[in-house]
Amino acid sequence: MDYVIIAILGFVGGGICVLVALDQKRRKLEEQNRQQQLQEQQLRDTAAAQDATQRALDSHVATFRSAEADFNARHIAYKELQDENAILKRDLFNIHFSMQRLAADGDLQRQSQESLGRKIAELGGRYLKENVKWIGSSLTPNNFSSCKQRLIDVIQRCRGINFDIPASEEAALLTNLKEDYALVVRAAFEREEQARIKAQIREEQAREREIDRELKQLEREREAIKAALARAIAEAKGQHNAEIERLEARLAEAEARSQRAISQAQLTKSGNVYVISNIGSFGEGVFKVGMTRRLEPMDRVRELGDASVPFPFDVHMMISSDNAPTLENALHRALHKLRLNKTNPRKEFFRVDIGTIQKLVQQHCGDVSYVADAEALQYRQSLAMPDDDAEFIEGVFDDLEEEGSVVADDM
Repeated sequence: MDYVIIAILGFVGGGICVLVALDQKRRKLEEQNRQQQLQEQQLRDTAAAQDATQRALDSHVATFRSAEADFNARHIAYKELQDENAILKRDLFNIHFSMQRLAADGDLQRQSQESLGRKIAELGGRYLKENVKWIGSSLTPNNFSSCKQRLIDVIQRCRGINFDIPASEEAALLTNLKEDYALVVRAAFEREEQARIKAQIREEQAREREIDRELKQLEREREAIKAALARAIAEAKGQHNAEIERLEARLAEAEARSQRAISQAQLTKSGNVYVISNIGSFGEGVFKVGMTRRLEPMDRVRELGDASVPFPFDVHMMISSDNAPTLENALHRALHKLRLNKTNPRKEFFRVDIGTIQKLVQQHCGDVSYVADAEALQYRQSLAMPDDDAEFIEGVFDDLEEEGSVVADDM
């Protein structure tokens, strides 16, 4: 039994030993497998690293080859450098020569420009001076605007040829032009004033002669009435009748008229302010406001409508005033902005309606009768006249002129 037990134990022990040995071998195999797997992993890692290294190496190789190709492309042989250097030296010499030539040409051009500038300054100054002198000599009371524009044009032309005229000098030239214009207007005003005084003296002399003629006529008329009255009284033999009363009334009227004429001769400012128009000459809405001291003011209106205008004037107002110059001046001042000729305030024509003039006159003189519509008879007849009538009238005048020339030749 013991042998059996021992055998069993031996068998068991042997089995255990076999198991232990197998287990150790199994562990060893597992360890080997792990080692092999680890080595395989390391090999794979190494292979991956080698692949990465190879790729990096390939990239470096490609970069190097590109740099090498670029270097080779930029590589210049020494002989080429020598040739290029020679070309550069020649080009630099040519450039230096050209620069010296350009500098010399620049000096010549600068000298020529300076000479041209001096000539421009001389000619421009002379041109400006002569034109300023000419414009100043051509100034009249009626052409300031045109002379000013001519001066501005001259200044612009000077600047157009590079002759500089500063703004201060331009302002001084315009100021001098204004001062010269003021002197010209003053001189013209003085001439016109002298002419006006002379005309006034002539008008007053004519007025005095007219008054003297009227006084003489009134004296003759009064003497004739006195003689007739004396004869009537003598024939009446002390009896009063209607003829004597009529002659006495005529004598009183003649004496009153004589007294009025003497009174008018003593009044130096009395006269008539007239408002007249000439549609055929100046068109609608243009009126002349003037004054006359003549006893018969229509004589002055007829004079204005003489050969200087194609048609006679129409009278819209004839205002008798003890101070005619003051009334005329007041009307002129009120209508100043409506003057037809703005360059010469001495002209007495105004573009205005008759109603405006009537209101102004009413403010100074009260109600005054006036004619609103101009008759303009000759003008309207001329517009409506047939050609055959015009030819007939011209023929009549021609015949009269021929008869007058014949009479003159006979004399």
